[in-house]
Amino acid sequence: MADLAGVLSTVRDRITKYQRQSIGEQDTKAALIVPVLRALGWDVEDLEDVKLEYRRRPSDNPVDYALFLLREPRLFIEAKPLGAHLGDHKWANQILTYAMAAGVEWVALSDGNEYRLYNSHAAVPVEEKLFRIIQVADPATQPAETLGLLSKSQLQDHLIDQYWKTEFVDRQVRETLRALFAAEPDPSVIRLVHGRVPALSRSDVKASLGRVRATFDFPVVTVPAMRPPSARQSRRVVVDPTRASTDRAVGDGTPWGQVTLGHLINAGLVRVPLDIERHYRGTDLRAQIEGADRIVFGGAAYDSLSTAGGMGRKTVVGETPGRAYPQTNGWTFWQYRAGDGTLHPLDELRRDLFERKIVSIDDGRRTG
Repeated sequence: MADLAGVLSTVRDRITKYQRQSIGEQDTKAALIVPVLRALGWDVEDLEDVKLEYRRRPSDNPVDYALFLLREPRLFIEAKPLGAHLGDHKWANQILTYAMAAGVEWVALSDGNEYRLYNSHAAVPVEEKLFRIIQVADPATQPAETLGLLSKSQLQDHLIDQYWKTEFVDRQVRETLRALFAAEPDPSVIRLVHGRVPALSRSDVKASLGRVRATFDFPVVTVPAMRPPSARQSRRVVVDPTRASTDRAVGDGTPWGQVTLGHLINAGLVRVPLDIERHYRGTDLRAQIEGADRIVFGGAAYDSLSTAGGMGRKTVVGETPGRAYPQTNGWTFWQYRAGDGTLHPLDELRRDLFERKIVSIDDGRRTG
């Protein structure tokens, strides 16, 4: 995955170069949007990751990009030419209506520079479904932080859902408070204040509240910046594709999705038993790989990293409606600790083996 900050810098330069040339939608996609998708971890050439001109039914109008997790569309992106007026409600209405019908919660409308993110499932008018607006060309809008929520890994962890809930609740409370302390104060506030200071008349309290100019300062939810992948240097091995385990990886759309836990064990990259861990929402979760199809967490054995990860997350976030446990990519969720004390996702080992490289788990040294 490319460094998002570096890609956004390149795209920012392209926006400056092309913004007066009236480039079309296809050029906008190729030069401005696709590089960002790649930097966010989406394989635009893999149909299990991204489908272009997606139609849920043959009769539907196509969506420019449908991003998939576990073979289900998770995010729709509708592209417009650079410089298009994204505030036109007809575009938002069209894509949001289709997203709701398709059961897709998150929608992005973009001209390559501006991105408008919407929650189609929010039971509010269209204008209130808007989550955030950022502009790649304006770093003050924090494009890397917000676009990072659309990365493959962070969509998998539902971070955007958490931030949406916080901001949506704060928005409703803010508007309610403003209404209570408007120029014409709410009668309930007058009664409350009068009850606390009965020596004042109701008319005096009302007049005083009418002079108040209250401000309500809600914190802005900050998004952790995406970290670029660490560099890898190691020596070659030969992978025997016939020595596969039954543990299929979630996210097989990645090029190294063919590598299984059995492959890693056979190649010596994972030496069982191997302790794995994850610090998740303030809770330390620990498990152990005992075999290609045996991962032990909480005293119970599971046949895949993803199931064990889902059960681990369940102990923290509780029940997931309609599911036995939260959908989880075990490869990116679980981490192993190298000899130097640093933590690395197991997916790095899978990628290393795919690229015919070796990482020493025992001492953390990378050999070439």
